[in-house]
Amino acid sequence: MFPFTPCRIQKLCFCTESLQCGTGSGWVLNIVPVLYDRTLLSVHPIRLHLLVPDSQSILPPWQLQIKDSVSEKTIGLMRMQFWKKTVDDIYSDNPPHQPVAIELWKAVRRHNLTKRWLMKIIDEREKNLDDKAYRNIQELENYAENTQSSLLYLTLEILGIKDLHADHAASHIGKAQGIVTCLRATPYHGSRRRVFLPMDICMLHGVSQEDFLRKSQDRNVRDVVYDVASQAHLHLKHARSFHRSVPVKAFPAFLQTVALEDYLKKIQQVDFDLFHPSLQRKNTLLPLSLYIQSWRKRY
Repeated sequence: MFPFTPCRIQKLCFCTESLQCGTGSGWVLNIVPVLYDRTLLSVHPIRLHLLVPDSQSILPPWQLQIKDSVSEKTIGLMRMQFWKKTVDDIYSDNPPHQPVAIELWKAVRRHNLTKRWLMKIIDEREKNLDDKAYRNIQELENYAENTQSSLLYLTLEILGIKDLHADHAASHIGKAQGIVTCLRATPYHGSRRRVFLPMDICMLHGVSQEDFLRKSQDRNVRDVVYDVASQAHLHLKHARSFHRSVPVKAFPAFLQTVALEDYLKKIQQVDFDLFHPSLQRKNTLLPLSLYIQSWRKRY
């Protein structure tokens, strides 16, 4: 157990501010598991530091990507190399003097976190620096598995969960998170003349990237959104099918399903119009929904 010295409290505050400033409404989702173990304050910010150039950004998480914040791919690669070396140094008990890195080092020592999950997040972010659309839904799912799911595996390790059913649920929830993030990001990316939705589904419905850039509301465009959203819903359904087998102690790690379900319901209500203004509004009742789901011992 590491004592909460003034120096450590300062570092924890830095991690907390990174979470709060970097994730918008997602702050609520990230902080829930932290209430069960403060060590999580060191794990979630590393994702944000891989996504953003600094911790002071107020943009929502789906807008915070290194490839969106640098003018040259080389700069993004340098940041990835920094975190690769940082993780190597952490596992060599020689962390750099950086608040997130130091707290992450303490988390690794305390919980024996698996290095592979951290490296997968970094490696996948590095591969994703190129502005290319996903070739198919499987490629998007692989990206989500290596980033979002890996973060959930680390969260489970910190919560002391070693359970096959929990791992399966984490895998599906991470994939659902990645797909929903891709959908939510589409209007923003479109404003920068980029589209990342799976090309195979677009081709299936005869939809071009230009259709999304023009914010087309044609039926075939909505069909693309429907197919992608349906895949996220399917992963969410699979994850919840393990509900009775997953240890209750793991549920706080999975409460992001509340926000995922909320978005999927809203996009259905607007008939899969990805550019409907209501989809960009924050849900002020989300904290209440989280509380109810937690009280019901569900995810």
